[in-house]
Amino acid sequence: MSEWWRSWLPGDPSVLQCPTALLLTGGVVLFCIAAYVMTRPYLYSHLFYDNTETERRIKPNNPEFNAQFNYAKNYIKTSKYTLLNFIPYNLFEQFQRLANFYFLCLLVLQLIPVISSLTPVTTAVPLIGVLMVTGIKDAYDDFQRHRSDNQVNRRKSYVLRNGQLAEEMWSKVEVGDVIRMENNQFVAADVLLLSTSEPNGLCYIETSELDGETNLKSKQCLPETEDFGQDVGRIGSFQGEIRCEPPNNQLNKFDGTLYWDNQAHSLDNDKILLRGCILRNTQWCYGVVIFAGKDTKLMMNSGKTKFKRTSIDRLLNFIILGIVFFLLSMCLFCTVACGIWETLTGQHFRIYLPWDSLVPPEPAGGAAVIALLVFFSYAIVLNTVVPISLYVSVEVIRLCQSFLINWDVALCYAPTGVHAKARTTTLNEELGQIEYIFSDKTGTLTQNIMTFNKCSIAGRSFGDIIDPRTGESLEINEYTRSVDLSHNPYHESSFKFYDHALTDALDANDPSCELFFRLLALCHTVMSEDNNGKLEYQAQSPDEAALVSAARNFGFVFLSRTPNSITISAKGTEEVYELLCILDFNNVRKRMSVILKRDGKIRLYCKGADSIIYERLKDGQESLKYHTQEHLNKFAGEGLRTLCLAYKDLDGEYFQDWKARHHEAAISLDRREEKLDAIYEEIEKDLILLGATAIEDKLQDGVPQTIANLAVAGIKIWVLTGDKQETAINIGYSCQLLTDDMLDIFIIDAHTASEVEDQLKKYREEIRNVNATSQPQTNLSVVTFSDEGVGQDTLSDAGEPNGGFALVINGHSLVWALSPKFEQLFLEVASQCKSVICCRVTPLQKALVVDLVKRYKKAVTLAVGDGANDVSMIKTAHIGVGISGQEGLQAVLASDYSVAQFRFLERLLLVHGRWSYYRMCKFLRYFFYKNFAFTLCHFWFAFFVAFSAQTLFDPMFISVYNLFYTSMPVLALGIFEQDVNAVNSIKFPRLYGPGLSNALFNKREFFRSALHGFLTSCVLFFIPFGAYYNGMDQDGRSMADQQTFGSVVATILVIVVTVQICLDTSYWTMFNHITIWGSLIFYFLLQYFYNFVIGGEYVGALAKAMGEPMFYFTSLLTIVVLMLPVMAWRFYWVDVHPTLSDKVRFKQRHDAKMASKRSDHDMLRTPSARRSRRSIRSGYAFAHQEGFGRLITSGKIMRPRHPKPGAMSNGRASNLRPDANRVSMVAPAPSTVEV
Repeated sequence: MSEWWRSWLPGDPSVLQCPTALLLTGGVVLFCIAAYVMTRPYLYSHLFYDNTETERRIKPNNPEFNAQFNYAKNYIKTSKYTLLNFIPYNLFEQFQRLANFYFLCLLVLQLIPVISSLTPVTTAVPLIGVLMVTGIKDAYDDFQRHRSDNQVNRRKSYVLRNGQLAEEMWSKVEVGDVIRMENNQFVAADVLLLSTSEPNGLCYIETSELDGETNLKSKQCLPETEDFGQDVGRIGSFQGEIRCEPPNNQLNKFDGTLYWDNQAHSLDNDKILLRGCILRNTQWCYGVVIFAGKDTKLMMNSGKTKFKRTSIDRLLNFIILGIVFFLLSMCLFCTVACGIWETLTGQHFRIYLPWDSLVPPEPAGGAAVIALLVFFSYAIVLNTVVPISLYVSVEVIRLCQSFLINWDVALCYAPTGVHAKARTTTLNEELGQIEYIFSDKTGTLTQNIMTFNKCSIAGRSFGDIIDPRTGESLEINEYTRSVDLSHNPYHESSFKFYDHALTDALDANDPSCELFFRLLALCHTVMSEDNNGKLEYQAQSPDEAALVSAARNFGFVFLSRTPNSITISAKGTEEVYELLCILDFNNVRKRMSVILKRDGKIRLYCKGADSIIYERLKDGQESLKYHTQEHLNKFAGEGLRTLCLAYKDLDGEYFQDWKARHHEAAISLDRREEKLDAIYEEIEKDLILLGATAIEDKLQDGVPQTIANLAVAGIKIWVLTGDKQETAINIGYSCQLLTDDMLDIFIIDAHTASEVEDQLKKYREEIRNVNATSQPQTNLSVVTFSDEGVGQDTLSDAGEPNGGFALVINGHSLVWALSPKFEQLFLEVASQCKSVICCRVTPLQKALVVDLVKRYKKAVTLAVGDGANDVSMIKTAHIGVGISGQEGLQAVLASDYSVAQFRFLERLLLVHGRWSYYRMCKFLRYFFYKNFAFTLCHFWFAFFVAFSAQTLFDPMFISVYNLFYTSMPVLALGIFEQDVNAVNSIKFPRLYGPGLSNALFNKREFFRSALHGFLTSCVLFFIPFGAYYNGMDQDGRSMADQQTFGSVVATILVIVVTVQICLDTSYWTMFNHITIWGSLIFYFLLQYFYNFVIGGEYVGALAKAMGEPMFYFTSLLTIVVLMLPVMAWRFYWVDVHPTLSDKVRFKQRHDAKMASKRSDHDMLRTPSARRSRRSIRSGYAFAHQEGFGRLITSGKIMRPRHPKPGAMSNGRASNLRPDANRVSMVAPAPSTVEV
């Protein structure tokens, strides 16, 4: 053992006593690569198997047949590692860092004693420590992902096994299994619908996790399998064969065929339930699994988990590569210099400095060999210029910053107690460099809660509370008294309305108000049901639910419907109307109408977009139209969603004639849609305007303020949503992404490539024309403050111009805009717009938009969403943020950070993100400075030791300089430093600017730090050198020995870098004081312990030096020479050319002194979320789906109230599991309203 250890020490004559070390190193590397490949499913399968699937064949209830195809199981994996591949995969990732690979090579060199003047332990221990610390952190991060995966995989589902229903975890579900789904449950996999509890094989699903829409969609099984009901015996014996398309990411497309009983049945998307959907208003349904796990359309739209690295990481790799070349240059210089010295001088002193036995005796050859060995020796001696501890410190700082985010109580959502969480610890400083935010809408910006807010009836506006003294509108708050509706037995306690004038008009039997609410109670497709004595509504869209609920609370209660009638209660009086026709809503018509008959009188009620209704109004209503339009403009200016209401009385004879022509058009096989549109146009004209409704799509708290502040910070926000164009635009106005001050809003809605190109070119030309003629903007004051005795200071920056453009693009247009031919044209137009809204986009399109900006703009991107439809863009962006909302945990599981509300994004970026970036940059600048100052002392020393690779410092000092003496102060700086506090970071968003321009740490800043370190090393070496050259103590003994000189330089070095970090620290905490002063004390204690207790090589050297006044004079002189220019330089720039940060910091100190004189009105107020302003745009938005009118009038959606005995022989009338207490739902919507 002693012989083996001796082989690691310098001075051994052999070139390499441990050849097995090199073999071992090479073996480890090969093992990592091989194990990485073999344990990565994607690489392994593509190297050794052909997985190309052209057609999928499935036999329900036949696992033996399905097993031969090796279809993916339903197990979901978002984690990166397993127990088998963690070590090789993690090492593979870590050695992608150039510094780690560099130190691995350095360790191999240190295993060669003939060229190493330092033991390999000095590199091996820090390298292993770095790998272990990083590995533990990565393992912790991945453990959290495994826990999240297990939560999803362990969800329960009922699977038909051996003719019996068995409860299984989702991960055990396989292709071909028949599963039972129940109301309000997530669908476990992509399934083919077999049977349901609803009439005609219908079921209703909510697809918010897939496309962000919460209005329900209907699915219908094949008539041939509908009769299965929940008869387990029949379902278990089902032995058809399904042939369908292979797995793909197209959410709205499915092609397949069911072969059963010698017949082929076509399958399309209407018969498929996708994973991530939620079953609504359907008691139960059965389906056979088509795609499972990673093959489901949801997961195929989620994208692959990518290894994310920050821009600082990438810059560090480049810098370290440059440092390595700089190191090699110094080594080459020392090599040449050593060869020259040995040739000219060294050969004459071989009797005192004998050459090694390996060195040829002839002068030229010997000098060349020595010079070559010295090259590698200096590569080892000067290796600290690339500090291995840098990455340890970076990881520790990032980990602590993540904890600070997790512990921030200001990021906690009080109603749910959900805290912000940093799910990764490697991207914190990237939060301070975000240039583009890509946000979902539903559940992220909005709560998806619709409330009836205001209305206009017969030219009179209701909903505002008017101050009787001033005549101005008052702001509604929690103390405002709402209208008392308790006299209505059907009223809802959650419904709030504050304008008593409306109830007064109804109490006075105002005919216009009564007709207004009667229309709302009749013109809709809502379904009602009596559930244990409670009247419940299920609406196909939240808009309709809000309107019918408003009518209900004001006394006009929708009670029930049949295919031919509607029953309401009007102020306690039951009224039954004969339903003659429903003219259904669609995106082209933008309106819906019902034709009703009561007491022999036929009337058409219509509601729709103001632009559509106004075109169809009867002449002679100019005054009413004017006042209603004024109200519509006001409502739109407040960001409310508006609909116009109108009606028309019909002649019986005319209606019968129209009905006959309508029937003829409906059964026509030639141009049916055109004929129906013409028939609808004919009857929906000469309408009488009744009024307008204004619904608020409630934003999450603080969304407008957050968006406004982020925009001032220079961050561009794009909204990517699956909602309709009108809805997206309306929300854009509500959250102030769109404003009436904008010069123009470009809408791209073309369907062909040429049309999209024409629109993009047209808008690009408009932008160029405006930019060519616009005048430069003057600077706007961000904040101005002044106080007595201080003078006046102004914090200013270039203001944002009021105008600007916005871009709205539809999903079908985006298909062409994202094609390689037009993507740069699209990006050119979009990047010149202040706001961009992409609507009707698929999850994959969201990811493609993010990727487009990443590729061409080279900007740091952030994607934020709350549903599974956002996972793909969250994974694609540099940073993904998940909202812990109401749409499941898929977005959170895939995210890097999670918050409870969108408004917390403001603090996450402007405070924690900016601080993290500021701290990391300051840390890196100081770290490179102190290491250059430390390492280059060896270079200067080389000139006086014949370039022999002799070290200036004690080897122990070299090993622990970065580990103990200087590590803790810089860690405290990187964890706790801040230039301004959190309040001012949010109050002055422009402070975020340096991160956008990467101004605090870049190549130039690195060169400044390196130059500072270079000059510091020069002064550190030569001032003590001059002082101790031929120096003598008070007793006349020489002090010009190498050990004393090295100890003096080392001590002054520690003091100088400590003083420097004191100057760099702006925010002093207890930890800063402990680490800074404690490090100095620890240095002297450890020096004493190592030299006098352990018996180090430099024993007594420092004690001898400190016993002489020359040491203290030399130290003071060196510190003054080094620190005085730094202080003068900084004072000049802060005083003459202060940055915004300097100004805010001054204001912060000044405010602290003047705190007693300040009052609340001095503070800046954030504008109200909804400013009352007049808008000339339309506020129309209506989230409704075409087709439910036909379902109602056909009766397919209706369940018989009193089914005949035996009519439900398939088991649909009773539950299979008698212990389950379920409520029967028959209508297609999520909004449930209870009395």
